[in-house]
Amino acid sequence: MKDPERRRLLKQKKLEEAEKARRKAELEQEKKDKKFMGEAMKQAKKALSLGEVPIGCVIECDGKIIGRGYNRRNTDHSTLSHAEITAIRKASKELGDWRLDNCTLYVTLEPCQMCAGAIVQARVPRVVMACMNPKAGCGGSILNLLQMKQFNHQVEVKRGVMEKECSQMLKDFFKDLRERIKRGEDGEDD
Repeated sequence: MKDPERRRLLKQKKLEEAEKARRKAELEQEKKDKKFMGEAMKQAKKALSLGEVPIGCVIECDGKIIGRGYNRRNTDHSTLSHAEITAIRKASKELGDWRLDNCTLYVTLEPCQMCAGAIVQARVPRVVMACMNPKAGCGGSILNLLQMKQFNHQVEVKRGVMEKECSQMLKDFFKDLRERIKRGEDGEDD
């Protein structure tokens, strides 16, 4: 075999090995993303059990959950009681730092402007979201605050992890809410 042919075959083999390693890492990341999104769904179910919009969030660092949160706006009578804000606060306390620069945030619904801003401010490098929110989402739907070049921090975003499951939970919640409102059982405070 001639030298140029041998070099070409070696180069091709290296490229194939690199592609195989990339695919393996991608599959491992996908498995990890589903695992932690499943944990975020558990948090969303806690919100659902309180009659809240079922939104859940977990923050992972080095394979361990360091912050959990779920929507509690009506329960706490506070607009600040979003899943992401609670999880960020808990993760910061766990790490003893406001910077969450080695963490991944998993959330069942695209963050609003407040939560997207908090994610950027906390320097979270990666966000994984299940569903998009075309009415209030600021992670790509209405705005993309997570990836604005004008800010001093941009977030890597992955969308659609366990989207069907999370979307169905939200659809079922709002369908039930509409039915309760029709019956006059909305439970809303005046």
